[in-house]
Amino acid sequence: MKSREEKLAAFGRILDILDELRVKCPWDREQTTESLRPQTIEEVYELSDAILKGDDHNISKELGDVLLHVLFYAKIGEENGTYDIVDVINFLCDKLIYRHPHVFSSAEVADSAEVVKNWEMLKMKEKDGNKRVLSGVPDTLPPLLKAYRMQDKARGVGFDWEEKSQVWDKVKEELGEYQAELDAMEKAQDGESRKAAYDRAENELGDYLFAVVNAARLYGLNPDTALERTCAKFKRRFTYLEEHTIRQGRSLKDMTLAEMDELWDEAKAKEKE
Repeated sequence: MKSREEKLAAFGRILDILDELRVKCPWDREQTTESLRPQTIEEVYELSDAILKGDDHNISKELGDVLLHVLFYAKIGEENGTYDIVDVINFLCDKLIYRHPHVFSSAEVADSAEVVKNWEMLKMKEKDGNKRVLSGVPDTLPPLLKAYRMQDKARGVGFDWEEKSQVWDKVKEELGEYQAELDAMEKAQDGESRKAAYDRAENELGDYLFAVVNAARLYGLNPDTALERTCAKFKRRFTYLEEHTIRQGRSLKDMTLAEMDELWDEAKAKEKE
């Protein structure tokens, strides 16, 4: 691995390159924090894809893209006279030291769960920190991740099931309520009643999904990762089905469900080979 000197030299090199791009490249010169935001989100998702695929080469590449965006924002802040990369790094260092008193001070912790609990409590005590437990969860976070992070943060201050197995009663309860509203929607005699049942069913679906996310969290599973893997699996199998059909000169619309199921099972079998 690289030495500390090599790491510092590489960091200095990218700072120099960004300084030059900001002056000499028309595109880089035009960028603002607002114009970079959607691209930053895209870069983070590309990093996520590489992580899920276990692709170390692309993880390294995508980390570079994310780092570029961090440095770019800091460069814009420097030009505006509001903050620079030194402020960004020092703020991070100060926060890490403050939130790890068991490492940098005399505090003691029993395990990682206590570390998380202390972390959340310390955040609320900071001058510029989050004053409410859930205020640190971004409103724009995708709903599945948002549910997971909200539940995890609540756990950090002790709001959680005493035994993880207790969550299954809640999952079953929410599933039953969701099914009941779906039945009511199907039995509705007029549009107004159907709309009311639809709204209730949508609410109950949200409650059910929230409970399932909670169960996943309690058993150490990340629901976002799990669903992402299932989507990738579905895409592989459906693409196999589609390509096989095209090779036969047929259209999926002309196939029976039984024929499609047969190819689907064939795709599943090939994954196990």
